[in-house]
Amino acid sequence: MARTPEETQPPPKRHNWTRVIGADAGSVAGTAFARAGFADPSLVLRWSEIAGPEVARLAQPLKFAEGPSGGTLTLRALPGAALFLAHEKRSLCERINAYLGRQAVAQIKFSQGALSPRPPSPKPQKPAGPLPPADPSRRYEGPEGLAKALQALARRR
Repeated sequence: MARTPEETQPPPKRHNWTRVIGADAGSVAGTAFARAGFADPSLVLRWSEIAGPEVARLAQPLKFAEGPSGGTLTLRALPGAALFLAHEKRSLCERINAYLGRQAVAQIKFSQGALSPRPPSPKPQKPAGPLPPADPSRRYEGPEGLAKALQALARRR
């Protein structure tokens, strides 16, 4: 497969300076999404909101290819779930197109296989407790807003 000019360019020079990892991660992730055909990564990142929790549990977007008669979205589905989801194609296309704001998906294909694990849900935060009278944040004599923020932080620990 021929490489695009973007892929043949050498990586940027590093000057042994530390940088935020997000500066490099955005371009790497954008390249990976573009390789799979997703010009807008929000379809993959917000799949559970777009398709609904039941469909998101059974299938994940794998590839998107745009053609002259409309786009084809390929979903990886659990074995056996593809038959169930085949009956939901029309409503799923409508939900995706409503989210994207245009008629981007005309057809949905299924590829059976194991789904990649979903990230764990965030742990619930414990409620803020009372602030002990001897807490050092009570003795802070700086700006009022900062004092309140320090006390709120002290309640959470």
